[in-house]
Amino acid sequence: MSDILIRNCRPMGGAPADIHIADGRIRAIGPDLAAKTAAVEDAGGRIAFPGLVEAHTHLDKSLIGWPWHENTVGGASLMAMIDNERETKKRLGLDPHVQSMRHALQTVAYGATLIRSHVDIDTDAGLRALEGVRETAEKLAGIVDIETVAFPQSGLTIRPGTDRLMDAAMAMGADLVGGLDPCGVDRDPKGHLDILFGLAEKHGKGIDIHLHERGDLGAFSLDLILDRAEALSMTGLITISHAFCLGMPDQARVAGLVERLARLDARIMTTAPTSSPAPAVVQLQAAGIKIGAGNDGIRDTWGPYGNGDMLERAKFVGLRNNLRKDSEVAMALHICSGGGALAMGREEKRLAVGAEGDLVLVEGESLAHAVVTHAPRTLVVKAGRVTARGGKTLMTAP
Repeated sequence: MSDILIRNCRPMGGAPADIHIADGRIRAIGPDLAAKTAAVEDAGGRIAFPGLVEAHTHLDKSLIGWPWHENTVGGASLMAMIDNERETKKRLGLDPHVQSMRHALQTVAYGATLIRSHVDIDTDAGLRALEGVRETAEKLAGIVDIETVAFPQSGLTIRPGTDRLMDAAMAMGADLVGGLDPCGVDRDPKGHLDILFGLAEKHGKGIDIHLHERGDLGAFSLDLILDRAEALSMTGLITISHAFCLGMPDQARVAGLVERLARLDARIMTTAPTSSPAPAVVQLQAAGIKIGAGNDGIRDTWGPYGNGDMLERAKFVGLRNNLRKDSEVAMALHICSGGGALAMGREEKRLAVGAEGDLVLVEGESLAHAVVTHAPRTLVVKAGRVTARGGKTLMTAP
């Protein structure tokens, strides 16, 4: 591990201080710390905050590094977009390792030190995507931590053999079992959840399920998921990504779901979407629910948007949830940093003695100012190791 001293930074936008990191942990925070044997970086009065957390993305899908992809599908049905993506990846011959390296390193340049990636498992590509993303995770060890979710993007019960591939993916080392819209995609909620929870029990892993289903349909699926979690004593092991149903107008129904989520310590991952209902982060936090955020897919067949910047995503969380006070904007940043790590079942990222030595330096007068301007990151540090400088990673992407 590196031994590094960050001089003249402003931790969380506060008073100037130095931060000493050794053996991967923050060892001291205060004015005029002795350098001793540490390498010294002058922060120039910039704000320091903990490493950012990309808690919901798809590293194997990105088209970063390719010529511009003309999207002719647009906002078609979910299954049409899934089918288009599967065929386009095959036609282009995308290398999941190369694309995930490009995507992950771009996210690191913006300050991420932890990523959770859903990885497609289907009967066309088999385990190829997982093999590629796991290779990326190994090559980027010490630069960013990458978790993988075995994700049946094309459906589970509607594509016979996918369940066996999911089992093989978990045996290969995927960190979580993924799922997708039990009613809307498979149209077989019992069969879908039988497979997911069976795999989770067999491999001793948690579940992170995409739930795009809206309104009463999504609430029905969510209740079924929580019924299973309760019956199998899976407290703290269930993550609901997107959870559009929690943005439904029926607030009494939502309140009941939120109470169940809190009781089971289920986690919510949001992208703060502009075109779909979304969970209200203030309501969830008031209930004690752990929340993370993610950019989802970026620059892929689904859409042209996104760049991997979780500081910009904090701005979107603020906009989507009408967070206007500086303290509220700082809460949005926490969702995209320490809160995201907690939602992933990891140690909270924070600037405190004894905490992980992950931090980011950025221009700004305050935390809220840094979020809304999301200037290039001056320095990114992972466990005391500099991983990016001046908005560029030290490792070159393929």
